[in-house]
Amino acid sequence: MSIFNDLVNIWKKNDLLSQAWDESHEMILLSNKIFIKAIDGLRSGEKTKALKELKKRDKEINSFHKNVRRKVVTHYAVSGNTLNIESGLVLINLVVDIERIGDYTKNILDLAIFSSRPILSEETSENLELIEAAVLSRFSSTISVLENKDAEKAQTLLNSYRKDLGKVSDSIVHDIVSGSFEIKNNISPASVALYARYLKRIGAHLKNITSVVTNPFEMIGYNT
Repeated sequence: MSIFNDLVNIWKKNDLLSQAWDESHEMILLSNKIFIKAIDGLRSGEKTKALKELKKRDKEINSFHKNVRRKVVTHYAVSGNTLNIESGLVLINLVVDIERIGDYTKNILDLAIFSSRPILSEETSENLELIEAAVLSRFSSTISVLENKDAEKAQTLLNSYRKDLGKVSDSIVHDIVSGSFEIKNNISPASVALYARYLKRIGAHLKNITSVVTNPFEMIGYNT
């Protein structure tokens, strides 16, 4: 039985912690839904009212974040039992990363709304296409390991994390700044640079979330 499985069992024994865990799950599902639609909007180039309405849903993610923190703090304040306080800290740590993903997803929505042309990664840069595909895949895999409390799959996911994705993102930015990046279809270089950086940060936060399933609290976000 994994450490994470033990933590979930602790959460389910307490009403407030159980609610906080359920809301954390809803929060990451909503974040993934918005992320996918943000990329669709960026690729289509459509300036629809739906994208602007979707951006407003970031407030729901922020609300989940605040609710989880409040419920964790209230649980320990009322119960006075700090024996399993680590489990509450893990929950708070989890929603912080999900909230950060929500912020970067909102940034991608801004790109979709304000970019003069669609950004099709496969037509823009092979490296950009690689990062986009990797983050999309990692998002669904991260949700799966959380739902199934699958420490083995989570460890495999962590081991397969491409450390070079950050370098690939940085190389795109470097090439744009140095003027060596080939601009296609009159796409704004600034938009491409920002998109690459947002994907890089979302990928890093997904890695942190995956590590919740495998690592003790003090090692969350790190390789063991």
